Amino acid sequence: MDFKTVGEHELAETRTMDVLLVQPNAYPKKISVGTELEDLQAMVGGDIEVTYPFEDEVAIILNESGKINGLSLNRAIYTEDGDMQDIYAGDFLVVGLTEDDFGSLISEQMQKFEEQFHQPQMFVRMGRSIMAIPVPNDMVKKMEEKAAKPQEKSKPAPDRDGL
Repeated sequence: MDFKTVGEHELAETRTMDVLLVQPNAYPKKISVGTELEDLQAMVGGDIEVTYPFEDEVAIILNESGKINGLSLNRAIYTEDGDMQDIYAGDFLVVGLTEDDFGSLISEQMQKFEEQFHQPQMFVRMGRSIMAIPVPNDMVKKMEEKAAKPQEKSKPAPDRDGL
């Protein structure tokens, strides 16, 4: 018998797509991510929800329980008239759409949505309304630096003998 291993080789090949990762209190980042459900869940920290809030051929992939679980509010989504439609909580991805799946953003989409989500926002409740306020650049840089530093463990002070 002749056993062919072509099928196994094809299964081992992982597909990736170039997407935009938008995190609270940070500027968006272009990243490559796997196309499997598990890859997308890992990026948003849980089960995914997909929304299509724009006319462009893009989708937003976010954590479906982000608000319920108290994830940090991230960015506001607005209607064409400029009214706030929703606020996404936690990390989310902006991905392209193919005929039957998610795919890479084309360069124009990457640029458009990087500009749209560029400035991180903080949210303030004003009576029955919520306002999105842009986070100043110096605060964003401080938050990104703080997030990039590994948590240092405090070392015990040496005793008098230096031991």
